[in-house]
Amino acid sequence: MVQSRATTVDDFMEEVAPERRPALDRLRAMCIERFGADMERMAFGMPAYGDPKTPFFAFNSQKQYIALYAGKAALDAVQERMAGVDRGGGCARWRKPEKMDFELIADILDHIRASGRGGC
Repeated sequence: MVQSRATTVDDFMEEVAPERRPALDRLRAMCIERFGADMERMAFGMPAYGDPKTPFFAFNSQKQYIALYAGKAALDAVQERMAGVDRGGGCARWRKPEKMDFELIADILDHIRASGRGGC
């Protein structure tokens, strides 16, 4: 799945490959805990949090990766802990769900929440 046609995050999650579903369920729960369910929506074919036109965080299940779109500032805030994480600008990517560092991801989400900004 590169860009989903799902209209809701629930529908998106139903499309996710079974081996990725537990990691994405956990990621989604972390987002809802920090940003609130009312901030969750589909934007650009992926689950996103914030304004539909300019979400501050999003994630996707791509062909080769699980990708997080957090913004450069949020990823720079934890740069010293990102060794081994594929990164491009404001995006962090993991090839295998079991390699995702959820403590690191929690800190990225907390940075976004505290600063009031991220960026997709």
